[in-house]
Amino acid sequence: MAYPILDLNRLFTDVHKYVRLLEESVIQTCSDYQVDAGRIKEYTGVWVDIHSAKPRKICAIGVHLSRWVSLHGLAFNVNTDLNYFDHIIPCGISSSEKSVTSLEKETGKSLDIKQIEDEFINHFIKLFDLNKIEIQ
Repeated sequence: MAYPILDLNRLFTDVHKYVRLLEESVIQTCSDYQVDAGRIKEYTGVWVDIHSAKPRKICAIGVHLSRWVSLHGLAFNVNTDLNYFDHIIPCGISSSEKSVTSLEKETGKSLDIKQIEDEFINHFIKLFDLNKIEIQ
């Protein structure tokens, strides 16, 4: 889970750009593990096998902004027990052609969550250009 709290007034005031950069942070992290991830136009979040008949969602995103301060964030399935998804309709997508996956399932191995966290944060900082922001 990542719940960034950013004052977007200091970065940009564009909700769609914010969501796309969150997605891109996950896409680049997946790429670090040779997992080809991307977007599906009709759905928010990050998916694998986007050009197949059965794409799989690896990251759900739900944001809220109040006075351009971001709240909520994303759920990136890394070593997630996917059995729980058998009992819900994730993200309101009930299509049998779409399912949920994890980085562990896509790579075939359990991953170091701290390492994934560090890589995600590095991508996030670069994409949001946060190295230039003055911390107050």
